[in-house]
Amino acid sequence: MLNVEELFGSKVFTLGKMKEYLPKSVFKEVKQVIDCGGELSFAAADVVAKAMKDWAVQNGATHYTHWFQPLTGITAEKHDAFVTHPNADGKMLMEFSGKELIKGEPDASSFPSGGLRATFEARGYTAWDITSPAFLKEDATGVILCIPTAFCSYKGEALDKKTPLLRSMEAINEQAFRIVKLFGNTEAKKVVASVGPEQEYFLVDKTKYLQRPDLIFSGRTLFGAAAPKGQELEDHYFGTIRERVGAFMKDLNEELWKLGVSAKTQHNEVAPAQHELAPIYETANVAVDHNQLIMETMKKVAGRHSLACLLHEKPFAGVNGSGKHNNWSLGTDNGYNLLDPGETPNENIQFLLVVACIMKAVDTHADLLRQSASDVGNDHRLGANEAPPAIISIFLGEQLEDVVTQLVATGEATSCKYGEKLRTGVSTLPDFIKDATDRNRTSPFAFTGNKFEFRMVGSADSIASPNTTLNAIVAEAFCEAADVLEKAEDFDLAVHDLIKEYMTKHQRIIFNGNGYSDEWVLEAERRGLPNIASMIEAVDTLTTEKAVTLFEKFKIFTKPELESREEVLYETYVKTINIEALTMIDMASKSILPVVIKYTKSLADTVLAVQGAGCDASVQKELLTVVSDKLTAAKAALDQLIKVTAEASSIEETKKMAFFYKDTVRPVMESLRTPVDELEMIVDKDIWPMPTYADLMFEV
Repeated sequence: MLNVEELFGSKVFTLGKMKEYLPKSVFKEVKQVIDCGGELSFAAADVVAKAMKDWAVQNGATHYTHWFQPLTGITAEKHDAFVTHPNADGKMLMEFSGKELIKGEPDASSFPSGGLRATFEARGYTAWDITSPAFLKEDATGVILCIPTAFCSYKGEALDKKTPLLRSMEAINEQAFRIVKLFGNTEAKKVVASVGPEQEYFLVDKTKYLQRPDLIFSGRTLFGAAAPKGQELEDHYFGTIRERVGAFMKDLNEELWKLGVSAKTQHNEVAPAQHELAPIYETANVAVDHNQLIMETMKKVAGRHSLACLLHEKPFAGVNGSGKHNNWSLGTDNGYNLLDPGETPNENIQFLLVVACIMKAVDTHADLLRQSASDVGNDHRLGANEAPPAIISIFLGEQLEDVVTQLVATGEATSCKYGEKLRTGVSTLPDFIKDATDRNRTSPFAFTGNKFEFRMVGSADSIASPNTTLNAIVAEAFCEAADVLEKAEDFDLAVHDLIKEYMTKHQRIIFNGNGYSDEWVLEAERRGLPNIASMIEAVDTLTTEKAVTLFEKFKIFTKPELESREEVLYETYVKTINIEALTMIDMASKSILPVVIKYTKSLADTVLAVQGAGCDASVQKELLTVVSDKLTAAKAALDQLIKVTAEASSIEETKKMAFFYKDTVRPVMESLRTPVDELEMIVDKDIWPMPTYADLMFEV
């Protein structure tokens, strides 16, 4: 039988393994740096490097890599062997120094930098993130020791997702710790942001996947008519897991457990062929690393089962897309959750101040929070009846909304609502106390008991950016609150007044109703809440005066770093839509239209044959007319798509090009898809050039 306790973390250089391999003094120094910050001495780094290498080699490793997260949104690695020059006897030695552990030098010119690095400026550095444990990856390449690192330029600018995240974690620690101390917690030494990201994904048969150029090149179906059955019966959600999928999930869990990823929950999601995996909470930067490992491992394990894992936010039109619910919380190192309301939240003053600060942060920086969950694929998902709207709001639930209402109205919250007993009406079933409030699945930012669930994040996206932004905006609110409270002569009165002030000023951000409704769009507009519909409309929120002031104040981003990310996002949008447009042109020109032309000839031959036999050919004629008309429409749209795609390439400014792709190219792509999808419903399935939605979603 599988021993999960022994398997878990077996490929990770955990603190337990460090304690086993390192001298006590060195282990103590490492633990001190992990817990309190600072730098490891060169002598200690050499000892750690040797121990890490010895452990890795004992487990079959021949190479090591500095594993980092550039602005591509995925991970990067360059493998170096442990081998050195042979000694005088011709014997090869396996060595790894502290210098090699701490610093690497990958080429920085070929990664997205948004102008921070010119092509001729190649030098970049990776720096060991001691707070995220090293691990072993094993595949056809062999066993590789992976060392999580940050990635920056020769001049020190962040070229990755991790560096700003780590900076934001330091900011929220410093500012939240001020709040904690004000309320008398003298035992805590730091405050840590914790994250538990749920990961949704689709699985399709690999053979069918390889027959779909759109899935291969863009990750989503650019053509495809709806299957006769979608998710209408809601029978897939939490349904019995198919044997083939179950085998994949079993292997996935085992691989993740080896890597120290606490994969806990698995189930079928709403759409056919859609599933979800959820891990247990971890420190934010470890959670980010582990989520990248989850996505990589999903794809690798799927291949073993002749499956393809689709992480795109909207691989299929007409059914639910995939998100990545980012569950975020704050806690002290001595076990106190700042977002735990307790039995009587109306009397929990520290909790109410934390909630008030979060309300202020989200309301003040709703545009930045929206931007942090923006990517090209998410534009297809947000705002549909399956995902949060593009309008940022907070769901607090009935209990906390009632407390806020009391505080705003009178300055006092003298009562709070409690959960009632749930009675099932069945004598053999237990009665129990239900939660004080229901859940709201339409809210983009929902309080769910002792955490906030940021539900807008896309399934393929890194969770580094959302958590960097969350940490930054809440750190600012904590900082401003602490500035007031630390100077107060009467702390109790000051904190009471501050809670009332923040909740009164920012109560517009609270919405507990149906986020899918048209009424909410109008109400949000009345309240003055931003409604940023698309990714590229959100990009310039990064470089507003408000955003630059925020990020520079806490040393998370410099203005040039923000401007570089703005440029990278526009470039990413342009390149992604261009790839999709070229893929549609290729598929339509080489596969779809030629098949339809052959089909029309077959119909025409049939008409002549039936007429020659003296029979009524009206049905065949009508079908031929319909197919010919749709073929004409498809050809006209194809010609137009070729034209506008060529026009786009002549635009010099990246931002203008991005908006041209959004406003001009994408509508033409839709105009090509419409007649092609209609033709798919008519043309003989035996000659249609690619697997249909029914083939992909129901034959796994």
